[in-house]
Amino acid sequence: MEGLTRAEVTASRREHGANRVTARKRRGFLPRLLANFGDPMIKILLIAMAINLLFLFNTADWVETAGIAAAVLLAVGISTASEMGSEAAFRKLQEEASRLRCRVRRREGAAEIPAEEVVVGDLMLLQAGDRVPADGMMLKGELDIDQSALNGETKEAHKTVNNGHIAANSEQPKDEKNLSDPRRVFSGTVVCGGEGTARVTAVGDSAVYGQLAGEVQEEKSASPLKVRLGGLAKTISRFGYAGAALAAFAYLFNVLVIANGFRPSDIFGALTDPAHIAEKLLHAATLAVTVIVVAVPEGLPMMITVVLSSNMRRMLRDNVLVRKPVGIETAGSLNILFTDKTGTLTRGKLQVTGFIDALGNEYTPVSAVYGSPLWHDLHRALVYNNGAVMSRGKPVGGNATDRVLLAFSALRPVEHRLTIGKTVPFNSERKTMSAEVSGEFSGTLLKGAPETVLPRCAGADRFAIEKTMTRWQKEGGRLIAVAEGRRLLGVFCVRDDVRPEAASGVRQLQDAGIQVVMITGDAKATAEAIARRVGLLGKDALALTSAELAGMSDEEVRAAIPRLRVVARALPGDKSRLVRIAQQSGLVTGMTGDGVNDAPALKRADVGFAMGSGTEVAKEAGDIVILDDNLLSITKAVRYGRTVFKSIRKFIIFQLTLNFSALGLSVAAPFIGVETPITVIQMLWINMVMDTLAGLAFGGEQALFEYMREPPKARAEPIINRYMWREITLGALYTVALCLWFLKSPVTAELFGEASFMTAFFALFMYTGIFTGLTARTHKFNLFDRLAGNKPFLSIMGLVAAAQTAMIYFGGAAFRTAGLSLYQLTFVLFLSSTAIAAHLIRTIIYDRRGALTGT
Repeated sequence: MEGLTRAEVTASRREHGANRVTARKRRGFLPRLLANFGDPMIKILLIAMAINLLFLFNTADWVETAGIAAAVLLAVGISTASEMGSEAAFRKLQEEASRLRCRVRRREGAAEIPAEEVVVGDLMLLQAGDRVPADGMMLKGELDIDQSALNGETKEAHKTVNNGHIAANSEQPKDEKNLSDPRRVFSGTVVCGGEGTARVTAVGDSAVYGQLAGEVQEEKSASPLKVRLGGLAKTISRFGYAGAALAAFAYLFNVLVIANGFRPSDIFGALTDPAHIAEKLLHAATLAVTVIVVAVPEGLPMMITVVLSSNMRRMLRDNVLVRKPVGIETAGSLNILFTDKTGTLTRGKLQVTGFIDALGNEYTPVSAVYGSPLWHDLHRALVYNNGAVMSRGKPVGGNATDRVLLAFSALRPVEHRLTIGKTVPFNSERKTMSAEVSGEFSGTLLKGAPETVLPRCAGADRFAIEKTMTRWQKEGGRLIAVAEGRRLLGVFCVRDDVRPEAASGVRQLQDAGIQVVMITGDAKATAEAIARRVGLLGKDALALTSAELAGMSDEEVRAAIPRLRVVARALPGDKSRLVRIAQQSGLVTGMTGDGVNDAPALKRADVGFAMGSGTEVAKEAGDIVILDDNLLSITKAVRYGRTVFKSIRKFIIFQLTLNFSALGLSVAAPFIGVETPITVIQMLWINMVMDTLAGLAFGGEQALFEYMREPPKARAEPIINRYMWREITLGALYTVALCLWFLKSPVTAELFGEASFMTAFFALFMYTGIFTGLTARTHKFNLFDRLAGNKPFLSIMGLVAAAQTAMIYFGGAAFRTAGLSLYQLTFVLFLSSTAIAAHLIRTIIYDRRGALTGT
């Protein structure tokens, strides 16, 4: 069998390309950083900062400007770093490929060359331990290949030549990427046993491994949180601009119309006085700008950063490592989770799970066989008729079945005096392996498929044995019969067993309203058996094979997704396709994975969960790493994600109630003769203290199990729901009404007098905001519900109150404050606390109407 000449190698490389993955042109850190300044919320913050610099320059209020700048840079920097991190997944793939060397036969003879130099048409010489450098067609020999890097399955694939040989120019099947094709080998897989020769059919980008690498380079879609914040930014900007216009109009109406007693002549005189009108217009513009600045919750990006960071530390204690912070919130919004079977629902490695002897006696647990009289003979048959050997306490060599049986026998060793003679290795046609031995036992040791071994044995209870074997096969087990001569010793069941906590994890996700779909390379019957054991297959549940999926259009798949629970014989491209279609259907999509084959889908999904025991490529592509490979840890990630989203929503209730109150007062107060109820400096002080410190207070909310009983949020659901709008609107209206009453009430005018009246008003507004923070925490009647779980809340809000109290007494003329007596301060606190009473009344009304929904 001759290989390519040097000229043919050159021509092939020119036609089909080199055996390397082409890196797409990527944006660097700076272009990505600049692009992220286009985020809608960031744009509003930048406008607010520009306005501060232009209009408020004379106030020298650099604290507010610096605060906005810090919030912008922090939010943009984290977002950019997260995007750049995904590039590492592709670099990992390239690094692994560049280190690989392989043996090929060319016209001048066999040679070892770098994998990148392999071309289409080369003859690959493969043996145990080799990593396959390119896709190819078997020409000679037999191979057992570990394809888990591509399909995630522990079962090795047997590769051979169809009908003894295939000519080099034979017609290839249409599906060159079918991993189950026994004639094809694929790049990235590992040869576990046998020897063979394969002709290269695809290299680089055209190979299966190359296509996976290409998909890893795809851009990730915007996260649900980013989409929702974009909608919030538009809403806030509309309210801010409308409020600014109203505030400016109200101020000008007051100073030009009301102040002149509605007399046309005086109004005309004021309008025609250039100096007077210029002064008033400048003040109106400054007021409008200030309203816009106050309307923007500039502490929100910083608050989100803080809440994500603090929850990252907590999640690490629960074996959940967050690589990309936005993945936390996205996990809480999951609608559908596509999960690997191997390593997530199952243990990820083969184990001996059952044994039945020749009389049909089943040993439960399987370790009970160690204490039986049969064990001495069984141990001999397992050790001396085995392609694997023990090395440093671990089985090496042979196929997966050899290794698992040898490891099982090593747990209870027995001394033997035997000499091994002729051996016949396992063959897919014979379906058996045998060894001739002499010594304490002389004869043939036989191991293999029960349908081949049992007919050769005498004295076995075939009926009882086959009954048990049928049950094991339905549960996804692989069966191996062991015999000495014509004496059947028994039948072992080997399988990648279901993890004890898998069923509980699936149930918790389903209770949280998340659809779980298992994707596996196993046969459909095996996949369905495992799906039943973990609680996935219920009434009307749908199980499809990769071939059935390939025969369906995207529209047909989209219609089938609500019922889909299992995809069997899955190919790498199936995962990415399912994720794409689910996202197009408006579903927030999650994917679990541990292999190179999972990397594209992990990156494409809204949130990718990589397993801690998986490949570095998978971890780099994922957003979250599950350190213990446990599905229950994914449920914890979902719970933390929902907590983060609720914390953000609570902060928004608090912040927008305060902002809309300030906006409402700026518009309404001039109509009752109060030109500037809150000064520009006071507004900026409110903005700075409330936005930043209060944001920290809401960042430590406890992750409650009750959140897992709520349905997930739809991708398109606005960040502000009906309950929030109601709380924001009614809370702001109450605050505005209370403040307007204070401004016009003779009671307050007499109590505070002219000297401290506006000081008291400023204190009233601030303290009302602080009490609003307490009511925004929970929709329940008990305002202190679960407050112990967020210990920083009271201390931070206490710090806000202390800062405000200090400002009352030490703010001076700049903040229009002159101090209050103890009695006056107590009265202001009492008035402010009525915001709590108003909230409790609303809560009772909502509860009686069945409308107490919360965030």
